[in-house]
Amino acid sequence: MHRDQLELITNTGKLRGRLKGTTYRDITADRPTVGDFVVVEPHSETEGTITKTLPRLTALLRKDPDQGRAAQAVAANFDTAFLMASLNADLNLPRLERYLAAAWESGAKPVILLTKADLTKDYSEQRAAVEAIAFGVEVIPISAQTGAGLAELQPYLAPGETVVFLGSSGVGKSTLVNALLGEQAMAVKEIREHDSRGRHTTTHRQMLLLPGGALVIDTPGMRALTLWDVEAGLGATFGDVTEILERGCRFSNCGHSSEPGCTVLEAIDDGEITRRRWDSYLKLDRENTYYTDREAYSAILREQAKGWREYHRNKGKTIY
Repeated sequence: MHRDQLELITNTGKLRGRLKGTTYRDITADRPTVGDFVVVEPHSETEGTITKTLPRLTALLRKDPDQGRAAQAVAANFDTAFLMASLNADLNLPRLERYLAAAWESGAKPVILLTKADLTKDYSEQRAAVEAIAFGVEVIPISAQTGAGLAELQPYLAPGETVVFLGSSGVGKSTLVNALLGEQAMAVKEIREHDSRGRHTTTHRQMLLLPGGALVIDTPGMRALTLWDVEAGLGATFGDVTEILERGCRFSNCGHSSEPGCTVLEAIDDGEITRRRWDSYLKLDRENTYYTDREAYSAILREQAKGWREYHRNKGKTIY
């Protein structure tokens, strides 16, 4: 994807595609993204117009950072989501929980890769902390520099399989792509020393074919992944929290803050879940509810505005 142009692969070669204006007038998640199958009308050997996005098997959505009332598809039609986090000072559990919720909601299988394992003598504590929040998700420490752990990725990189790489800047997505390709195809940058955070290297989303026949969707680092309609994803990510909530509290309108007989507070006191885990769930649940309800409300307003436009357009006319 290059701003308003998309690079397409067809059975006759590559094309540069532009969206058909009447089809893609609105900013919606139906706009093509990397991994999509589309219908294209070719105008020449190198250019064409995209007229339709075909139904997706999987898709990772987020709130469009540039459009307050729209969802954006980050990638589509992938089998596995590699959620990448670096084994350094920037390892962030709440951020991983956010990525897990979006990945589960996409319909694909999430796998967590803990990168730069060669820079840490003992990462057992970090791995255990990640595994404690990643129910049913494989956690694989890797090093693209030494090759450690890369063999464990091969079951997800079989011929015809598609994997999307997701994570913040500096976690090593481009370095891993280079290691899997066996060549220096992607530019890389060093992380900032004072806070262990990375700087953007990849500037656009693209699909790459690995020598073994698997496809990789590489994405730029995302500082903000604002959730979009991930109710099922939250349930899969926070199964321990939802199980506690399903037990019920003494009061049906319990606010889970200081009420007696609160199942959540009892679970925290007993060490069944941590306060950090509960606060993370609350934050993501509120965020998801806010944007979901806001979009529903905005849709109603748009329909009302459309009705008023039709009324004023036909005002004074006799309609039979």
